[in-house]
Amino acid sequence: MTLRITLAGCTGWVGRALIAAIAGADDLRLVAGVSRSGAGRDIGEAAGMAPLGVAISGSIEEALQTPSDVLIDYTKPVAVKGHVLAALGAGRHVVVGTSGPSAEDYAEIDAAAQAAGRGVLAAGNFSITATLMRRFALEAARYVPDVEIIDYASAAKVDTPSGTGRELAEMLGAVRGASSAKPVAELSGVRETRGGGIGSPRPVQVHSVRMPSYLLSCEVLFGADNERLAIRHDAGTSAAPYVAGTLLAARRVASFTGLRRGLDAVMD
Repeated sequence: MTLRITLAGCTGWVGRALIAAIAGADDLRLVAGVSRSGAGRDIGEAAGMAPLGVAISGSIEEALQTPSDVLIDYTKPVAVKGHVLAALGAGRHVVVGTSGPSAEDYAEIDAAAQAAGRGVLAAGNFSITATLMRRFALEAARYVPDVEIIDYASAAKVDTPSGTGRELAEMLGAVRGASSAKPVAELSGVRETRGGGIGSPRPVQVHSVRMPSYLLSCEVLFGADNERLAIRHDAGTSAAPYVAGTLLAARRVASFTGLRRGLDAVMD
């Protein structure tokens, strides 16, 4: 069976790499794409390839008029929730690679997916090695409760923290023990220097660095009596690490109903 894919954000950094990968897969077919800047162009030509006979749509509503099985979204934080809800309303399963949605947004998406009887797989990072970083950090947090995250990205990145940092903090907050650090509310001076607390019931402090020459990195720091542990993931300059994980998610998202977070939800 060939899986029909609608790709939102098809002219972006990851989107262009996904076009080539989907076009080269025997079990996948790209039937529609979304890009405001690329509307009307052939999706293959937009990726620097030979024409694929698929015209790019300027909106998600237009793209969803073409029958498909899965929407893959790599767009912008302000647009992604609307795209997901529209796709679920149109009977699609959804893979979300866009960072930015909050825990409240994902709760709304989960409810919509359950009502539609469709699956949504969302990950702040579809890289296999980034997924392993998160798995190792979650294991460490069960034994070492003092944990904080440093999230690095380029000066131009709009959302803060990154999807990787936010998702990881939310998951760590659910499993970590009580921190030994003085609560932020009890500090003097400039409290904002302690970062932002994310997750529950025990929020994790996340510190976002946005500077030139940084790509995407996430560092998880653990502290215990007389010892420290650092777990770090650094992304390279290519979108290739995200492609395999995204396509794995697309192939497996129809196997469940509702929302799942993280590539490891389907890796095993």
